[in-house]
Amino acid sequence: MTILTLVRHGETDWNRERRIQGSTDIPLNETGRDQARAVGAALRAALPADAALAVASSDLARARETAELIASALEVRPPRTYAGLRERNYGDAEGVGIEEFHARWGEWAVADVPGAEPWPDVRRRALAALGDAVGDARRHHASASPDLVVVAHGALIREVIRHATGGSFPAQGVRLANGSIHTFRWERDRLSLIDSPVLLPA
Repeated sequence: MTILTLVRHGETDWNRERRIQGSTDIPLNETGRDQARAVGAALRAALPADAALAVASSDLARARETAELIASALEVRPPRTYAGLRERNYGDAEGVGIEEFHARWGEWAVADVPGAEPWPDVRRRALAALGDAVGDARRHHASASPDLVVVAHGALIREVIRHATGGSFPAQGVRLANGSIHTFRWERDRLSLIDSPVLLPA
C-alpha cells in the first residue's frame, strides 16, 4: 500500500489573472513559491519523522518547481517528473480568461472547446502516470512501499478525485486551490480518497 498525496502547484501569474493555462508552461510567481514552501513545511510537520518518502511531479515548470521546494523541505531526493501528469490541454482556450471562456463556450463541465483534450483521456493518462510514479518510487527507494507526494494540476487532480469517488466529488462549480493537498490510498492498483480540503467557488 502507498499513501499518495496529490498537491496542486503553487500560484502563477496566469492563476492570479484567472487565465486558463492548460499545457502552456507558465512559471510560479513569488506567491506560488511561498505556497510551495508552506506545503513542504505542513507535510514535514504532519508526516512521521521516520516516514519513507518520495516526490514526483508533472514536468511543467510550475509543478516541477513546487515539487522541488517541497522535496527540499522534506529533505528527500529531487522529484522525478512525468509528462503524463501534465495539465489538460485546453486547445483554443489556453490563455483565455474565465469570463471570456464562459462567453465563448458556456459552462465548464459541458464546454466543447476546439482542440481540447477529452476528459476521459486526461483521466486515463493521469492514472497511468500515477501508477508509473508509484512503481518507480518502490523500485528506487530503500523502503518497499514509500509514501509518495505528487505535484500536479487542478483539472488533472479533479479527474483523479472523481475516479476515486465514483464521480461524487468534487461538485461542478468548485475549484482546487493552489497548494491544496489531497490524500489517497493506492493499494493493488486501486485508488481511494482519504482526505480533500474544502474547495473554492469557481
